[in-house]
This record gives sequence, C-alpha cells and structure tokens, in this order.
Amino acid sequence: MIPAAVPHAAPAASGQVGIGLRQPHYAAVLNDKPVLGFVEVHSENFFADGGAALAVLHEARCLYPVSLHGVGLALGSAAGLDPWHLDRLERLVQRIEPLRVSDHACFARAPLLPGGPVVHGSDLLPIAFTPESLAIMVSQVMQVQERLKRPIAVENLSAYVGFETGDAMAEPAFFAELCRRSGCRMLLDVNNLMVNALNAGAADPIAHCKAYLDALPRGIVDEIHLAGFSESGAGAERLVIDDHSSVVRPGVWAVYAHALERFGRVQTLVEWDTDIPALDVLLGEAQRAASLMART
Repeated sequence: MIPAAVPHAAPAASGQVGIGLRQPHYAAVLNDKPVLGFVEVHSENFFADGGAALAVLHEARCLYPVSLHGVGLALGSAAGLDPWHLDRLERLVQRIEPLRVSDHACFARAPLLPGGPVVHGSDLLPIAFTPESLAIMVSQVMQVQERLKRPIAVENLSAYVGFETGDAMAEPAFFAELCRRSGCRMLLDVNNLMVNALNAGAADPIAHCKAYLDALPRGIVDEIHLAGFSESGAGAERLVIDDHSSVVRPGVWAVYAHALERFGRVQTLVEWDTDIPALDVLLGEAQRAASLMART
C-alpha cells in the first residue's frame, strides 16, 4: 500500500548535481544508489493515486530529494489554469514533499473556437514577452504558489516560432520582473538558450547566451538544466531541436561555466529523455557538471 506521504527518510543532498529519473533507469538507480544531489521526475507521470510508477517514486524519495518538474501547467495561457491539473499537482506535492516544483514559461490551453471549450495543446508553446503576457504569468504563478504553499521555479523555453508583433520586453527582463512580482524563482535551462541562439543565427552563440545570463539578476536562479540537442538540415534549412537526446554539447558546457561564475553553485540537473543511454553515461555527464561546479 502506498502511504499518503513519504517519511522524512531521504538524506540531505550529497551534492548539487542531479539527474532526470526516467523509467529505463528505475531499477539501476534504486538498486545501485549512485551518489546524487537529487533526482527529478516529470510531475504528470505520477498523478495517479496508485500504481507501480508512484511506488517507485516513493522509494526514490526515501533515497534522494526529489524535484517535481511539470510540463502541463501552461502558466502563460490566457484561458487560465486547469483546476484538475492543479488538484493533482497539489496532491503529489503533499505525498512527495519535493525539493522543488517547477514548470515552463509557456502556454498550451486555449479554445479551439472563440467561446468554445478549452483544450490542452500537449506542447510547450512560446509566449510573447509583453506586459500583457507578464500579467497573466504573474497571476497564474501566484495562484499555483498559493495553492502549493511554496514558491515554484519557472523555466525559460526553447522556441521555434515567434509572434509577428515581436516582443516588447527582452526575455531576461521578463523573467526578472516575473520573479520580482510573483516571488517565484527561475529554472535556467542553458541548453534552451543555446538552441534559441543557434536557430536565431547568432554570429557567436556562446557570447549571445552569456549576454542573456549577464542580463539576469544574480539571485534569480534556483536550478540549472543541462541537456543535449539534435540538428537537421543545413544552411537556411538548419534546425536545432531541444530533444535531450545526447551528451551536453561543448558550447553548452561553456555557457554553463559562465552561469556558475555569475550565479554560484546552483543545483544542476542533467536531462536525457530521448535515446536514453546506459545509466553510467548519464552519471558521467553529471560528474562533469559537478567537476565544473567544484572549480567555481
């Protein structure tokens, strides 16, 4: 039987670097107990009231601090939050007592037709960086935080489309104001920064990403994400995809080192969600992040 809440048995984080805990690695992580600062899971995979997945999460919570990373709140949706989704997230938070709760600066909920029922697009769609979008985000982040009785972290997005009207605010200024007005924190995805810089055709993608970091207030970042990306096409047809399918690229490591210099030893997660390798490969990436952090 799964308890309503886990006992306070998980040890304090033994380091600042964690990995995404995905199904192919459940058995190895639970049996071998590698040294990790924390593990992170996608919240929506554990919304059921029982079952094998939730049992695994409870077991993992007894070994490590757990970070709940969501992909479905759609915090920037003008149609508002989904009450069912927020109910399930609150229930999971009560059960797991996570290290952190996070989601993305995106929208996904909208009516198919004006006045029609609201549907979820099952994607992380970009928002415009405008005062109007900011007001929506602030309001809905505060609703989530009031419900969960804790601050949440909001992640910057990899975006493949934009808005014809353009952005009225620079993205770092948008996040700075979001955190200031709502009391939330930022989950800084360094890989997303690089993907956006490459797709935008930045002359010097690393310098472009470093400038983004330098525009953020120093105390804003609560967690950093690292991952790999893939590429298709060439020339004008080149497209870089944030699919978490490979080792972290050299340019992303360079930007991560700059993030550590600017923000300090922020807890860092290595994500790998597609073409998932043996656990040792993922742990090797985590060790590289820990080595860079140790030199900060």
